[in-house]
Formats: sequence, structure tokens, C-alpha cells
Amino acid sequence: MSKILLIGGSGFIGKQLAARLAKAGHAVTLPTRHKENNREDLLPLPFLRLVSADINEDATLTRLIAGQDVVINLVGILQGNEASFKKAHVTLTERIIAECTAQNVNRYLHMSALGADIYGPSMYQRSKGEAEARVKASVLDWTIYRPSVVFGQEDQFLNLFASLLKMAPFVPLAGAETRFQPVWVQDVTRAFALGVTDKTLIGKTLSLVGPKIYTLKELVAYTAQTIGICRPIISLPNFLARVQASVMSLLPNPPLSHDNLDSLRVDNIDTAGFAPELAWQPTALEAIAPLYLAGKQQRYNQLRSQAHRN
Repeated sequence: MSKILLIGGSGFIGKQLAARLAKAGHAVTLPTRHKENNREDLLPLPFLRLVSADINEDATLTRLIAGQDVVINLVGILQGNEASFKKAHVTLTERIIAECTAQNVNRYLHMSALGADIYGPSMYQRSKGEAEARVKASVLDWTIYRPSVVFGQEDQFLNLFASLLKMAPFVPLAGAETRFQPVWVQDVTRAFALGVTDKTLIGKTLSLVGPKIYTLKELVAYTAQTIGICRPIISLPNFLARVQASVMSLLPNPPLSHDNLDSLRVDNIDTAGFAPELAWQPTALEAIAPLYLAGKQQRYNQLRSQAHRN
């Protein structure tokens, strides 16, 4: 059993990783500012301690890291300005590294992203690249994970497309030809769990990608086919995509920003494939996505039928 601090563990990937680590017998501490929102998903897990905490407070971070064997940092944001990207990705990473170093907590697992690059076109990519540089310059026993877009039940990727397809008569799509290599969430969490115990992964940067490359347009078309909906998909030129992003920025939680468009200028793939240091083959999108996309559509159709009968 290892004592593990899981920072950023209340999101889509974090909940799946917390479950895997707890079921493996590790003692997991998961800080969150919204404990009540996560009670149903996380509190039933064995060996998991869900605590109310703000990791942006130095004293709180010091207290959380004290006595841990491993620290995992999953924190990441997709929307914001330059200051917010730096705070979430770079400054927090620096603070975690400093505290781990001071308290002799040597094992550190860091969630980065495929495309992280200090010279990348988007604020997101540059801040992720800067965070990687801080990790590699540290004295910690680190491993960096660089996933492509992650899919799985409750993802905000294919599920978002499915929702848009149900609502809109057609889909105007920015970055339609950008290529992705989607990776299953359970392959991602398995890689992190292995990093807790496998010392051969120390000092490694691991690409987590699926077995197949798709354009964004192909992924939207696949989602439509899987849920049984036919919609025209219209590829937007850059200037219209910018207009679309400007309009969406007025929404409370915009699904598309100008920085997202900048990220879409670079393919999100690794032609070398899934990290060879991990001794398994990644799971295909087609083996998993229908299990949750088609199921949601069936429930949607059932509710519509009930509504028409009432």
C-alpha cells in the first residue's frame, strides 16, 4: 500500500483513477473544494479519504503533501486567459514540486497533454509545456503522461458531440481536419496506477494514444452514426470559426474558445503510438464508445416516446 495524494482528482479522469487506486489497496487522499458534490461517486470507495481543501493555499498544500509516498497532479483547464493557464498549470506545478522536495516526497506523477510545447500556438499548449519543463528540471522521481483526447463514459468529448447532434439541424465544425488519436480513460488510469509501483517509469515521458488516428470531422461523423442521427457536418474556414468562438464565449461554459482554435492548429497525435514502456495495447474507440453513446440515445428515445404518450 502506498499513501497517495491525488490533486485534481474530482474530474472525469480523476474519479476513474481514484477508484482504480483505492481498489488496488492504496490509501488515497483526494482534496476538493466541493466535497458534497463528490460524495456519491467517491466516498464509497475503500481506502479513499475525501477532504475539503483549497490547494491554492500554501499551508493547505503543505499539510496535504506531508507524509505521502506519491503525489499525482491531474490539474488542467481548457478555458481561460494567460494568467489563469499559468496559475493552474505552471505555478501550481512549481508549488507542488517545491513542497515535495522540502518534505522528501520523491515520487511525482504529472498529467500533461499531447501537444504540450513552450512554443505551441495556444496558451494551453504553452503553459502545459512550461509545466513539463519545471518537472524535468526537478530532483523528484517524476513521470510525465501526455494523453491525446480521452474518451469514456461521462467524457466531455464524444458526449458533447452527441448532445450537439441531437439539438442542431447541422454541425458547423471548426478544425474539422485536425487529427486526434483518442485514448480510453481506463488505459490512462492504468498507466498512472502502474507509475505508482513501477520504478522503471521514473524519468519517462509517456505518450498515451489510441490505436487509430481520426480527423475531428470523422469523430463527429462516427458519433452521429453510433447514436443513429444523420446531420450535415460543415467544415468552417478559420475566419468563420473565429466568429463562432466569439459567439460561444458569451455562454457561461463555452464549448469553444479562441485558444481552443489555436490548439486545433496542431495535430494531436503521436505516430510512434502508445508508450512502448507500457506492456499492453490500447483499447480501440469502437470497442467502448457504443457502450455509452448508444445507451444514452436509447434512454433519450425512450423518454421522447413517454413524453408523446402523455
